[in-house]
Amino acid sequence: MFFTPGTHREHGLRHDPFKAFVSPRPIGWISTMNEEGVTNLAPYSFFNAVSNDPPCVMFASSTRPDNGARKDSQVNVERTGEFVCSIVGHDQREAMNTSSLHLPYGEDEMPVSGLVGEPSRLVRPLRVRGAPAHLECRYLQSVQMPCRREGRENWVIFGEVLGMHVDDSIISDGLVDVTRYRPVSRLGYMDFATISEVYAMGRPD
Repeated sequence: MFFTPGTHREHGLRHDPFKAFVSPRPIGWISTMNEEGVTNLAPYSFFNAVSNDPPCVMFASSTRPDNGARKDSQVNVERTGEFVCSIVGHDQREAMNTSSLHLPYGEDEMPVSGLVGEPSRLVRPLRVRGAPAHLECRYLQSVQMPCRREGRENWVIFGEVLGMHVDDSIISDGLVDVTRYRPVSRLGYMDFATISEVYAMGRPD
């Protein structure tokens, strides 16, 4: 089978499988603050590390389907220059999913999701209490991507990691043990996965 994007139904596929192929994808639980100090929290499955020295991450955001406006996370980051990425462990999977609610701008998703914020060290946005790790980030730039839907936009937001918080309980022999917090990732459709087993392979050179 071969098809081009947007023609999957011609081949009997109910949904475009692109996101099922590019998986698992880590979830960036992005917290920001608006200029009045109100927190916004949202999970992004188009999230990843993009460089190591200095460490930088990105998350990708489309605009709202109802009015084409940029989402709160992007608006806040571009206005204030800061954000925090909290890493999602298995125990917080339900709260993460709840925090994806589309609330009006200026409403805090943390209380609605049963979450509490904690102060960061180097940036203003709060961290999610209980998350196994947090990345405090400084905004670098936004890059607009192509979008085929009229009245909509696609953006990639980049940030440099200034500081990291790590729960001591997930450290084993000086290394982070992901099986202790079991990071949650996004697959295709409405499917998620939890990493609970790992194996190592040395490079051949």
